[in-house]
Amino acid sequence: MGARLRNVPLIILIMGIGALAMYLPAVHAFVLRDYETARPFLFGGTLFFLFAVLLGLATAANPRGHQGRSNLLAMLATFGVLPVMLALPFNEAVPDTGLFNAWWEMVSSLTTTGATLYDPARLAPSLHLWRAMVGWMGGFFILVMAIAVLAPMRLGGFEVFYAAEPGVSPARLSVGGDDAAEARERIVYYAAALAPAYVGLTLALWVLLSIAGDPTLVALCHAMSTIATSGISPVGGVGAAPAGIGGEALIFLFLVPALSRRLWPGSREMRVTDKLRDDPELILAGALVILVPLVLFLRHWIAALDVQSPTALGPILNSLWGSLFTTLSFLTTTGFESAAWDDARQWSGLGTPGLILAGLAITGGGVATTAGGVRLLRVYALLRHGERELDKLVHPTSIAGGGPVARRLRREGAYIAWIFFMLFAISIAVVAMAVALTGLDFEPATIMTIAALSNTGPLASVAADTALSWAALAPATKAVFAGAMVLGRLETLAIIALFNPDFWRG
Repeated sequence: MGARLRNVPLIILIMGIGALAMYLPAVHAFVLRDYETARPFLFGGTLFFLFAVLLGLATAANPRGHQGRSNLLAMLATFGVLPVMLALPFNEAVPDTGLFNAWWEMVSSLTTTGATLYDPARLAPSLHLWRAMVGWMGGFFILVMAIAVLAPMRLGGFEVFYAAEPGVSPARLSVGGDDAAEARERIVYYAAALAPAYVGLTLALWVLLSIAGDPTLVALCHAMSTIATSGISPVGGVGAAPAGIGGEALIFLFLVPALSRRLWPGSREMRVTDKLRDDPELILAGALVILVPLVLFLRHWIAALDVQSPTALGPILNSLWGSLFTTLSFLTTTGFESAAWDDARQWSGLGTPGLILAGLAITGGGVATTAGGVRLLRVYALLRHGERELDKLVHPTSIAGGGPVARRLRREGAYIAWIFFMLFAISIAVVAMAVALTGLDFEPATIMTIAALSNTGPLASVAADTALSWAALAPATKAVFAGAMVLGRLETLAIIALFNPDFWRG
């Protein structure tokens, strides 16, 4: 049985897993006696699972070599095509929505963007569970594929460690000491290594949030959305959850794994330093999480003295916590807004510090984590390169130390990081112009483009003076943003690698 499964294309296995996952919202809706919601998921799960089995039997008889390009194409198909299957029962369960909107919602969830077209009150509880599940599965999928597929191809942030051209002559990463392992074996190995930690963290946060006062469904959805950094919520965000600041503090702790791959199992290939305290991603993330709230707090005395603000210690600490939590949330591209964020804005005197939140979302979380954005390691490499260039201006003949890894980050790593940053900036410009052609104004086009490409959907509702609505967009605009979400999740270099002739040889 195991040998036959190894010959089944990856996308078909993922279809089977997605079909089986439909039974959970079906059972949940059945328990709640919401038969109109349970029926589409029960029938859809059965139909699509049988369809996946038939496809698996047909393709297993003609096995092909598991090449890197087939897995990369499977990733593209997972985020681009699989949402159609996931959207069909959702479309049947939501009245008056249309398959296009349901597909868009599933693309947003699967790419862990968390942008939604629906008011929370419109969707049944089981549909909120399905959205959170899809985002949770999408987060685990990218977590596994990043280390099992993108890393050997020098993509997804791993190109910073190598001087060669990304996407060419994939380097084998060791799996259990075997350098010649097939890509499928790497996927199975890392999926087995990551699943206990991924599921365990989700269950632990679910239990803790329930103890803190959140209803069971709200706690589960927020737990899955935190671990996957999808920002999906059945109540419109953690600020509206009954757990309050206690729940936010728990979520804050569980967002930390999105800052560095080394906090997950199987990360030995990604360790820039031997010691955790020297990890560049954690150092940079820590600096941002401290500096941004500090700047917002000190701005009260620099430029907002005329703003009326509380003088008691409690409200001041509340505003500090609001900026601290929201900073980490948007840095990890989760997009949860603290209930105290309004207090933080009033204290700083900034009506809507959207530029700060957009900058945090663009920076993103750790390489090969569930977070999106440019990624901390690339930004760190650019910072070290800039620091070295400034040193050379003062001391032109100086020789920098730090060892071979530090030199690689400052030279080749910074070079490829700059290329990616420029590609990301060009992507923002192209997508913004494309949606502007559909009639969207410049400011919402820019904000929503950054939200889509960085996979931080909630950014649209907090970055502008007035909350932007994804549901109010024209169908053509939604289609462009759906493509931007997939592009942001897979990253531009991975898409470009598909057009590289060397990538298709062999």
